[in-house]
Amino acid sequence: MSDDSIFSGNDRKEKEQQMLREGRLPPGQSLTLKWPVLHYGSVPRFDPARWDFRIRGLVEQPVRLTWEEFNKLPKVKTHSDFHCVTRWSRFDNDWEGVTFQEVLKLVKPKPEANYVLVHAEQGFTASVPLTDLDREDVLFATHHDGQPLSADHGYPLRLIVPHLYAWKSVKWVRGLEFTEKDVPGFWEQNGYHMYGDPFREQRFDTD
Repeated sequence: MSDDSIFSGNDRKEKEQQMLREGRLPPGQSLTLKWPVLHYGSVPRFDPARWDFRIRGLVEQPVRLTWEEFNKLPKVKTHSDFHCVTRWSRFDNDWEGVTFQEVLKLVKPKPEANYVLVHAEQGFTASVPLTDLDREDVLFATHHDGQPLSADHGYPLRLIVPHLYAWKSVKWVRGLEFTEKDVPGFWEQNGYHMYGDPFREQRFDTD
């Protein structure tokens, strides 16, 4: 899905060198000024009347929120970089949404809860350590760069985990399942790394 226009132009080259000097460009990555669309399967249809968000697993109090209830949670704005495993990086993204820490307040994870299996539309899942989600810059985004997320970028809700490869920033999120062990999600079952640190180039399970 690469496009020559994505990786061309003096502006792109100059900014890429700046990010490299600042230590923000992970190894093997190239800067893009656009935001390529990558996902498996089709774009799901959003029905606000039927949409819900469920939290279950190793928690003291399972939760189910409607779309209206989820939108009543406090919103914040964050600023972060975004690194795709397909070797492009998009810098200085402005996000708006509900922090993971805010959602975490709704449930009390049990002591043995070490990981979170993120559930999305069409059966998609991704596993992330709880300590990697319990950060101020991790959020469930509804907006990007001042505009509502487009459907192909995860509308109505996308998890943003800036310090991991973007397949962990799950599109079309529908819930969380707290687990004791690291459960392989969709891409991990298909050869991707269980953790996915861009700066350690943890792309595949052989890395």
